[in-house]
Amino acid sequence: MNRPHDPARESDVLAALRQGTNDRHERLDSGLPLSKPDATLADYAYHLQLLRAWLAPMQAWLAGFHDGPQGAGGLPAVPHLSLIEADLAEPSLAGLKAPDFAPSAAWPADASAAYRWGVAYVVEGSQLGGAVLYKRLADQLAPHPLRYLRGSGEEGPGPRWRAFMLALRAEVRTQEEVADACAGACDAFDRILALAGV
Repeated sequence: MNRPHDPARESDVLAALRQGTNDRHERLDSGLPLSKPDATLADYAYHLQLLRAWLAPMQAWLAGFHDGPQGAGGLPAVPHLSLIEADLAEPSLAGLKAPDFAPSAAWPADASAAYRWGVAYVVEGSQLGGAVLYKRLADQLAPHPLRYLRGSGEEGPGPRWRAFMLALRAEVRTQEEVADACAGACDAFDRILALAGV
């Protein structure tokens, strides 16, 4: 439902998302094995399997929507799952046992576009973190290509992140929408934190 534009009720969604998810973000960053200075290929395999367990049901759920970040004017989809599968298929990861991640609860079928913008914020932001990890780990974990961390774009995640922020700020403006976006972002973080057990 389109709400009338009311500048007095607007809030900066990006600032609210950062503030609302900061503690969760720090817990995740510090709790993942791949964040350790001596991260190994086994840690990378775990990271990929964790992300697959988190992203696969999320992407299946998001595919049922055709508005908001999933609308015709949204950014093109990134092949997260195919990058993960290609990385897991590398010979250097052969024989590494997959963790047993418990299935997450179903995502809300009636989620607002603003809530889904919040979920997308977490996924898009994770690509920035991946680029930082790629720079740190590319030599350490060579010759593995680290496709998922490197991402699919030649220019890195920066241009896409800037385009995403512009769209997010244009689409999520009222206090109610910002609150919904924060709820979606927190839920996205809470689900991966629960899977990771951190």
